[in-house]
Amino acid sequence: MHDLGVGFGYLMKGQRWVGGHGRWFGFGLLPGLVTLVLYTAALVSLGYGADDLTAWATPFADDWTSPWQGLFRGFLTALVFTFGLFLAVITFTAVTLLVGQPFYESLSEQVDRSEGGDVPESGLPLWRELWISARDSLRVVARVVLYGVLLFALGFIPVVGQTVVPVIGFCVSGFFLAEELTAVALQRRGVELKERLALLRGRRLLTLGFGVPLTLAFLVPFVAVFLMPGAVAGATLMVRDLEAPPDDDTAARASAPTSAPYSFSKD
Repeated sequence: MHDLGVGFGYLMKGQRWVGGHGRWFGFGLLPGLVTLVLYTAALVSLGYGADDLTAWATPFADDWTSPWQGLFRGFLTALVFTFGLFLAVITFTAVTLLVGQPFYESLSEQVDRSEGGDVPESGLPLWRELWISARDSLRVVARVVLYGVLLFALGFIPVVGQTVVPVIGFCVSGFFLAEELTAVALQRRGVELKERLALLRGRRLLTLGFGVPLTLAFLVPFVAVFLMPGAVAGATLMVRDLEAPPDDDTAARASAPTSAPYSFSKD
């Protein structure tokens, strides 16, 4: 359970880092603001056009009498807008990271530089980095949608669907949000998606401690814009911990025999 607090600590450290480096905070805001404007315009357009879209898709209801036609198409209109909002929420981070790839990569490099040691660089051209980022983001979003459909179905189970399932949903969202954010630093280190997922699963509680609180905050896109620079910084700091080799004392303790009947390890 200790790792939950450590993960949340990296989230806070990232926000403090950008708070102490105001120029980089402003630099990291730009992609989020651009994405927010695009998403807002798309949702407003969907809100105005959902009625026409529903009417076009249901010509068989043209001859229905009132109030059934209105109720049926009103329900479908609400469903269309809700689905659009759902897509906006689950793709906002991925699109922001894609739009801001050069920005966030520079921010992540600066965090590495400020912490000392090597500053990994991918060495790939920008177009190649954008392609890899877009490809991996689509794979992650597909996983999130798959889990979302499953959890939506489980939500109809009495009691469990209203208590346990939402908690699992936030944990799933938090895990994949952490993956998307750590991908900025890990992609520079040449770590592929499959290896990234395995790395985060190895420290699952650390990943959830970082990603779940951020998921709750990101439910409000405007808040997400202002937290994104610090989230990238915090994810970079967390990656340094995930990839750090154990020190000599830790390795010696891990390899030394113990006379105690039980041993406990940090998750």
